[in-house]
Amino acid sequence: MSVPSPGLLSSCSDLAGPTRAAAPVRQAKLLFLVTEDWYFCSHRLPVARAARAAGFDVVVATRVAGHGEVIRDEGFAVRPLAWRRRGDGLGGAVRSIADIARLYRRERPDILHHVALKPILFGAAAVRLAFRRGEAPALLAAVMGLGSGAAAGLRRAALSRALRWAVRGGRVVVQNPDDAGVLAGIGIDPSRIALIRGSGVDIRHFVPLPEPPGPPLRVGLVARMLKSKGVLDAAAAIRRLRAQGLAIELVLAGPTDPDNRDTLGTEALAALAAEPGIAWLDRVDDVREVWRRCAIAVLPSTYGEGLPKALLEAAACARPIVAANIPGCREIVRPGHSGILVPPGDPDALAAALADLAGDPARRRALGQGGRALVEREFAETLVAEQTVALYRSLLAETARAA
Repeated sequence: MSVPSPGLLSSCSDLAGPTRAAAPVRQAKLLFLVTEDWYFCSHRLPVARAARAAGFDVVVATRVAGHGEVIRDEGFAVRPLAWRRRGDGLGGAVRSIADIARLYRRERPDILHHVALKPILFGAAAVRLAFRRGEAPALLAAVMGLGSGAAAGLRRAALSRALRWAVRGGRVVVQNPDDAGVLAGIGIDPSRIALIRGSGVDIRHFVPLPEPPGPPLRVGLVARMLKSKGVLDAAAAIRRLRAQGLAIELVLAGPTDPDNRDTLGTEALAALAAEPGIAWLDRVDDVREVWRRCAIAVLPSTYGEGLPKALLEAAACARPIVAANIPGCREIVRPGHSGILVPPGDPDALAAALADLAGDPARRRALGQGGRALVEREFAETLVAEQTVALYRSLLAETARAA
C-alpha cells in the first residue's frame, strides 16, 4: 500500500512549464480499536490529540456508551462497535471480527492502534480478513498490563501462540519492564517491543494540593471496585488500625464493573460503606476532590497493573502512595522517594505502612513532593504523547521502506 507522510501540503513545480498550485497530501489515517469509549477518553485522548497535531487523521472504533459525544466533540470520527470486553460468546466474537474487518476495509487506515488484549486478538483477525498480503496497515499492539494471572495464561501454548500471531509484523508497546520480559519470554522479538510508561498525567490539571486537615487522616483508593484492586485488603487494614485507636478513614472512589467477573457488587460496597471509617463515593468525575479530602493514596492490587493512572494522578497532587509490590505499581512508587511498597495480599503489612505514614507528617510531605517531581520528570502526558507519536512515525517509515 502507498503510505502518506503526515503533513498538510506538499509543493511541486514543473520546471518545463508554469508553476502549478500545491496539491494537498492525504493525511495518514490512525485508527484506534478500543473496547470501551470511556477508556479511550481516560487513557488515550492526549495521544489522539497529539497525533492530530502531528498531522494524522484520527478515527476511534469502540463500543459507544456514555462518551461518544465527548470523542466527537474533540473532532475525532467515531465508529461504533457492538461488542463488550466480556460475555460476547463465540458467536458474538465471530460477528465482532467480521464487523471490524468491514470497518477496516472501508476506512483503509495507515496505522492501527489496537489497545488491550481483546482488540489485539480480534483486530489482528480482522486485518487478515480485510487485506491481502502486503496491503495491511502498520500495526501497534498496546498491552495494558499482564499481571500475574494474565502472565500465567500467556504461558499456555494456545494463548501465547495467538498473541505471537496477532502482533506478527507489527510493534508492541508495554507500560512496564516486567510485561516486556513476559512477552519476550513467550517468543516475541524484544526489538519489536517498545516501553512507554503509562498513559501519562496532565500536570497542569493535577497540581500539588495542601494536605487536608485532620484528624481523622483519610486514605484514598481510586479504582474500579474490583477484588483484585485490593479493596477488601484496604478495608481490612483500616479496621485493624481503627481497632488500635488510630483516627483513620478509608475513602473508596470508583464504580463497579459489571463486565468484569472480579467486581464487587453494589450490595457488598454498601455494606463496606456502612462500617465506621469507610466511605464509597462511586464514580468521581473530578478525582482531585478525592485528593483534597485524602492525605494518602493506596492501591494494594493483587493482580498486577500496566501503570495505574490513578497513582500518577495522586502523585501529581503530591500524595504519598502505599501500593502493592507488583508490576506497574513499582514504576511510580519508588521506596523512600514517592511511597511505600508492601507485599500483595497482606493487610497486616498494609496497615503497618499506613500507620507509619499516619504518625509522620514530615515523611508524608517528603514522599508527596518526591512523587510530584517524578511525575513531572517521567510521566507527564506530553512526554507519553511525544513518545507514542514518534512510534507512529517510525511505523509509517517502516511500512514505506517495505512497500
